Amino acid sequence: MKVSFHGHSVVKIVTESGHTLLIDPFINGNSQTDLKVADESPDIILLTHGHNDHVGDTVELAKKNDALVVAPNELADYLSWQGVRVHNMHIGGAFSFDFGKVKYTQAFHGSSYVTEDQQIIYTGMPGGILFTAEGKTIYHAGDTALFSDMKLIGERHPIDLAFIPIGDNFTMGPEDAAEAVRFLNPKTVVPIHYNTFPVIEQDPKAFEEQVTNAEVRILQAGDSIEL
Repeated sequence: MKVSFHGHSVVKIVTESGHTLLIDPFINGNSQTDLKVADESPDIILLTHGHNDHVGDTVELAKKNDALVVAPNELADYLSWQGVRVHNMHIGGAFSFDFGKVKYTQAFHGSSYVTEDQQIIYTGMPGGILFTAEGKTIYHAGDTALFSDMKLIGERHPIDLAFIPIGDNFTMGPEDAAEAVRFLNPKTVVPIHYNTFPVIEQDPKAFEEQVTNAEVRILQAGDSIEL
């Protein structure tokens, strides 16, 4: 399984069975990404929450590729009204698809989508995603603060690879993110959700220096990890 990072919170997973998944495909307007919408052909899109910098180009990508969008319930409903094929889920729930198992965890954040005419659409609760396929488990924390139940997540779900936000201001900063890694105890962790906007500029090395229980991989857009 090949897992690659593409700036901000965008993660691509290509399974050995031939499925391509995109998590939070914020491409247009993402100063950190190497992707172009026209070049991407996901089979599945997984969304953590409804903020524009995570929903991103979901509707265009899903319609162009007839991709299945898996999202928290209210967000899935909203996207279905845009003509997208969806599978509704919610926090604590898991579902086994033909491409792997998806389970939603808590995330302490907000979730809403701002339309072009400046309407704020409530999109339910935010979440993190546990994705398990081919004997490996990937955890994408989404946008979140530090919370103590991350320890429970790590105890109940051995994590091979975790994607953790470090940008501060809207999410955990480096210190809290390092504590999250101690709770989750993944084999490998990748910092995400930083340097896209001035308010979340961070040095990922400051995060790496505080992590003592996992391998830290600081990925540039397009870099990948084989699981």
